[in-house]
Amino acid sequence: MKGVVLAGGYGTRFHPVTRVVNKHMLDVFDEPMVYYPIRSLAQAGVTEVILVTITESVEQFRNLLGDGAELGVNIQYASQQGAGGIAEALLQAAPMAAGDDVMVVLGDNIFQDDLTSYVQSFHDQGKGAKILLKRVSLDDALRFGVAEVRDGRIIGIEEKPAKPKSELIVTGCYMYDDRVFDLIANLSPSERGELEVTDLNNLYVEEGTMSYDILRGWWTDAGTPASKLKASILVALEKGVTFHR
Repeated sequence: MKGVVLAGGYGTRFHPVTRVVNKHMLDVFDEPMVYYPIRSLAQAGVTEVILVTITESVEQFRNLLGDGAELGVNIQYASQQGAGGIAEALLQAAPMAAGDDVMVVLGDNIFQDDLTSYVQSFHDQGKGAKILLKRVSLDDALRFGVAEVRDGRIIGIEEKPAKPKSELIVTGCYMYDDRVFDLIANLSPSERGELEVTDLNNLYVEEGTMSYDILRGWWTDAGTPASKLKASILVALEKGVTFHR
């Protein structure tokens, strides 16, 4: 299995600082944001990692991460022209990962859980895909992909629904079998001109090979100033930091 960290985009919510530095290099408490997904992969035993970012940021990541040895992984780099969606970004890893299962983690996602058991259960299912869900309030669900679950199976995923059908949102960790790049190649762009990861996931749902687990520990993205602050506080508390007035 190859790991893929998606660290593209232009980070416009963090302007002006992200005019000169990639969002995923910003600090989450005391370390760069991108360290957290890489460490999640390494902890789960996925040590061959492909980092996908926009062309302008490749050298920034090389300077920060090198070959990945400091974080216990071996990193290769792939570039994405512009912002074409999560599935399109994943497709850039195909030359280095084709023929392998892949575990994809978004570069701004931070997981408290050790993901090892989820990876093992994906291997045990033999084919298909697995996503990790988290239960949130219906108000929070509005900005994520929302999974509709019936009788222990996902029957559909809706992206940013106006009326969420459940409180189970899709976090930024996806595991796919070796057919994933062929499936992406046959996707059509959405109305916003992107290849959507929700459309990819729904292909596996329709096939009946999409499984899921619900995270036990906390999870957050760090994709907005507010969620990055939340992530920093959660990480600090996890590290035993005490806050004083």
